Amino acid sequence: MNEQHNCDVLIIGSGAAGLTLALNLAQTADVIVLSKGPINEGSTFYAQGGIAAVFDKNDSVENHVKDTLIAGNGLCDEEMVRFTAENAKQSMQWLIDQGVSFDKESSDENDDTTPKYHLTREGGHSHRRILHSADATGKAVQKTLAQRVNEHSRIRVFERFNAIDLICDKTQESKPCIGAYIWNRNSEKVESIFAQKTILATGGASKVYQYTSNPDIASGDGIAMAWRAGCRVANMEFNQFHPTCLFHPQAGTFLLTEALRGEGAILRRPDGSRFMPLFDERAELAPRDVVARAIDYEMKRLGADCMFLDISHRDDAFIKSHFPMLYKKTSKFGIDMTKEPLPVVPAAHYTCGGVKINKHGQTDVANLYAIGEVSYTGLHGANRLASNSLLECVVFAKSAAGHIKDQLNPKHKIITLPAWDESRVENSDEEVVIQHNWHELRLFMWDYVGIVRTTKRLQRALNRVNLLQAEIQEYYSHFRVSNNLLELRNLVQVAELMIRSAMERKESRGLHYTVDYPDKLETAEPTILTPQKS
Repeated sequence: MNEQHNCDVLIIGSGAAGLTLALNLAQTADVIVLSKGPINEGSTFYAQGGIAAVFDKNDSVENHVKDTLIAGNGLCDEEMVRFTAENAKQSMQWLIDQGVSFDKESSDENDDTTPKYHLTREGGHSHRRILHSADATGKAVQKTLAQRVNEHSRIRVFERFNAIDLICDKTQESKPCIGAYIWNRNSEKVESIFAQKTILATGGASKVYQYTSNPDIASGDGIAMAWRAGCRVANMEFNQFHPTCLFHPQAGTFLLTEALRGEGAILRRPDGSRFMPLFDERAELAPRDVVARAIDYEMKRLGADCMFLDISHRDDAFIKSHFPMLYKKTSKFGIDMTKEPLPVVPAAHYTCGGVKINKHGQTDVANLYAIGEVSYTGLHGANRLASNSLLECVVFAKSAAGHIKDQLNPKHKIITLPAWDESRVENSDEEVVIQHNWHELRLFMWDYVGIVRTTKRLQRALNRVNLLQAEIQEYYSHFRVSNNLLELRNLVQVAELMIRSAMERKESRGLHYTVDYPDKLETAEPTILTPQKS
């Protein structure tokens, strides 16, 4: 019999969305937060740029809405965009109240009673509205929220636990979610958690690609689990490629923040010539999809390994004070960004689609919610506007918290969950199979479902993913679970959803660019996939 844990609310994921939700519920509920790795090992921690919100008297919520709609290329849900922008300032104030320290203007420009925050500008924004903590905003948010969570007596954090699958009560007509099977990576045992409400806050799926700016844990777990449980997904064809990741053999894919271009950095070819004005009148401040395609185009046209991002024309002191983490990191690789350009390549960065939810975070499955990058709210449309992602996490976490509080039953009965059956499986003797399939998946997704697509490439990708799914399901049925097997199973499922979504979109729009359908259709509709009922 596997060990069962019980709580009011199970939150799967420990980034900005999950921790914000936990802190907003813990006054009235017993909460378990499931973290696949250490609590700080997630996409939030590595987010550099900042969070968009209107704090400048010359800016407005209407401007923020307009910029988001333009970036989303006709596919945003305007109601959700407005809901997010209208709740941005109070959500940022909540972070400030928790202790997150955003950069302020110098004291001589500052009123003692009303702090004036230093606002930067990023691609696609018409005004300076990005609150930031130097160039490591995500780290400041994550560490502050993690500290508050660890201090709270009604929040239990389970570190190094993978969610395997959601558990739904099939004896009820609505088949509500009642918890999840989890894999304890410390003991290598399967356990379970019963909860009145379960929330997916697992982040995105960019690890499906060979090159990504995301940490290793971004393997689409929540999207795959929700799909298997019966939830619709939407707009999975729109995966944002960050245009500027550091190209260096020892750097992996280290992200160079959008704020560099916001502060005047110029993209150059290897010969030093500038190229962005040839692709878009906004040049380096164009949205990420435009910049990523331009870099990809120039690399392929010239047969170059990378392009270059140059901010060396700015004052040395300005660079070191605004980008201290970047300056320190790039210096380790022998690059002085105050004197020379930085080599860059695009890398998969953000999943704009996900599990379809309403403004309270509710999914199609009763008692199951999704918030943050795992979800599809309609905010991002065909392309995410820079610095709207952490904002979405906080806004929708707070909205979900309000809804969940009203739904919790203080007199609920604990249900004994079905036991996990391992009677017919054994330890794997061929780990190489997982490794081979893992590498093959990420390579063909990069080559066939990358920045520029064709129908033929997508069909090839679908054929390969179908074969991989059969192999992995057979493997999953015969061997005990492991971290790599669980992530691979989820990544292959998410890859299939991405490919099928891309094949349904017979146009080029935002992040989805296909050579076979280069024009936009007159009417923009989200791509919604519905799982077959079991």
